[in-house]
Amino acid sequence: MANEKTVRVGNAGGYWGDDLDAFQRQLSMGPLDYLSLDFLAEITMSILQKQRARNPDMGYARDFVDQVQRALPYLSEGKTRVISNAGGINPRGCARRIAEVAREAHVKLPIAVVEGDDLMDRLDELIQDGHKLANMETGQELASIRDKVQSANAYLGAAPVIKALEMGGQIIVTGRVTDTGITIAAPAFEFGWDLDDWDRLASAVIAGHIIECGAQASGGNLTDWHEVESFQRMGYPIVEVSSDGSFIVTKHEKAGGLVNEKTVSEQLVYEMGDPWEYITPDVVAEFSSIRLQDLGDDRVRISGVRGRRRTESLKASISYHDGYKAQGTVIVSRPDAVEKCRAIEEIFFRRLGLDFEETRANLVGYNACHQHLVEEHDPPEILLQIGVRDGDKGKVAEFSKQFPSVILSTVPGVAIVGARPRIQDVVAYWPCLLPADEVTPRVSLLDGEESVSVGWTAPPVDDTAPDAPSPPGEEIPQAPQGPRQRMRLRHLAYARSGDKGNTCNIGVVARSRPIYAFLQRELTAAKVKEFFGDICQGQVERFEVPNIKALNFLLHESLGGGGTLSLGIDPQGKTYAHALLLMEIEAPRVLLDSLR
Repeated sequence: MANEKTVRVGNAGGYWGDDLDAFQRQLSMGPLDYLSLDFLAEITMSILQKQRARNPDMGYARDFVDQVQRALPYLSEGKTRVISNAGGINPRGCARRIAEVAREAHVKLPIAVVEGDDLMDRLDELIQDGHKLANMETGQELASIRDKVQSANAYLGAAPVIKALEMGGQIIVTGRVTDTGITIAAPAFEFGWDLDDWDRLASAVIAGHIIECGAQASGGNLTDWHEVESFQRMGYPIVEVSSDGSFIVTKHEKAGGLVNEKTVSEQLVYEMGDPWEYITPDVVAEFSSIRLQDLGDDRVRISGVRGRRRTESLKASISYHDGYKAQGTVIVSRPDAVEKCRAIEEIFFRRLGLDFEETRANLVGYNACHQHLVEEHDPPEILLQIGVRDGDKGKVAEFSKQFPSVILSTVPGVAIVGARPRIQDVVAYWPCLLPADEVTPRVSLLDGEESVSVGWTAPPVDDTAPDAPSPPGEEIPQAPQGPRQRMRLRHLAYARSGDKGNTCNIGVVARSRPIYAFLQRELTAAKVKEFFGDICQGQVERFEVPNIKALNFLLHESLGGGGTLSLGIDPQGKTYAHALLLMEIEAPRVLLDSLR
């Protein structure tokens, strides 16, 4: 076993705007077989579409080109292959630019391009053929907003990336390939996995999910952040994948950060959804089957992952124009800062005399993130952000012109921050499904003669694979009894939260198995719903993940529309986990004793 081949896949970026030095750092600090970078969030595609409308040569993440250029001395050795969806809506343009900078540096880089995810030119055809492309959250048909659509992309899986590797690409530039797909491809290619080997593919999906958000798996955003010795030269995660699909999560030895059970568990529950059915274009993975073992020395082993055959549909991400918004900001000082902010809001909107689809005042420094959950206090100053959203651009423009008047004509102790509020287009997110056989990825070598279309094949019928999730394989201990005391949830658990559209997920991981048994009984969906109150306008779903001592909560209609639609200060729900960790709960004192 000691000499068994492993494939080392590192990550150097979890979003567009991540640490630009991570790419070179990952290559310079130790050997890697593959390096992946994820650039694409739902809203990113719309931004790239606008850029390409202004300049046909654009539409990709230009940061990626800069990162490749700076790392050319390492890439020229040919030892590491790079896979990224930085191509956005123009992967060929991105690849051509990389070829230019490599040629200027006299470095030969075989570059492969994965296309075929862009559906913009096919939307009318798809609708005419009877595909409703209904919004997965509302059921509304796409035809109702067709004229407002700005981008439309299907989520591709690993198959075309594997083909690109087979064709010899060292740099693989893709369009909308899933965050996990750019990781799955490496071990699937190296070990020759069949694309119906569900358990191995599912394990690789888990590996991709862990590293897709960069340093979040290696100490970034950790609840117990004080345990991270250094955040300098931050280590980004690496997975060492074995032929059976099991893998070890680690980082370069001399890099900052931390890899342990906590960092990996928190990332596992991030944006998890239903742990029984984590659906990707390649496989349906069961997070409920994960076995996690902390080996020490920044090494955590994952094994036992089960998977089921992929679905017959692909998810598509569509963005569309949904009006305008503007937000203005002033600083309000003590005394009575909260009362002054409320007065400014009332005076200004009465003076403006306009009705908007939505208005919001964020009292930053007081309760902007967690609203009613914050205890009453009067801070020395508040950054007051007032925003409006409406389909009528003229009304939003009037708000923008009138906002500066609050400085000298309302309450004292007010100073403006920045210029007149900028009018912004609101871009809304439209998730939908379409038959997978309607999408045919295309793979080619840049400036090469070879070009291959990768058709989608129906999943084989597998009578041995369960259609329903398997039950958890281990018993949950009895919740301890005894004298109770009030304590914060953070003493019993750690947590992480994220977003999918207008839904926030909060994954709560117990600090011990007895604590999990207690929380499983006590921390109900109803209690979480009551705790968040009006912050969560929809229902709360709870999922149990006993194998990693976790509970996952989905808070529907909790992000003010999410993305650029929201006027909130935290439209992605990143702070919601830490709001929940401040919940007071009556728990047996023995639970705390067991942690000492």
